[in-house]
Amino acid sequence: MSPSLSRDDVAKVAKLARLRLTEEELTTFTGQLSGVLEHANDMNSLDLSALQPTSNPFGLTNVTREDVIWKSLDRDAVLAEAPDAQDGRFAVPRILGEAP
Repeated sequence: MSPSLSRDDVAKVAKLARLRLTEEELTTFTGQLSGVLEHANDMNSLDLSALQPTSNPFGLTNVTREDVIWKSLDRDAVLAEAPDAQDGRFAVPRILGEAP
């Protein structure tokens, strides 16, 4: 069993993460983080050598549609509906003063 987490440990981690914790939060998080680490320690003590590694316990597969090719929209017809077009493309206003 690993040693329990101290308030100083939590305060150091909070400082490294640039978090300001109150005394009450330090007390609360010390208990919560200790519980998480104890659970992780319990998980490490399990004998899982007979289990196959898996990324998903449910064996899901992707559901994809058939790739069907059909006629797309006519470029000139679409650009004719646009508020502004230039050189066969949609023309949009510049953003944040970017140069063309």
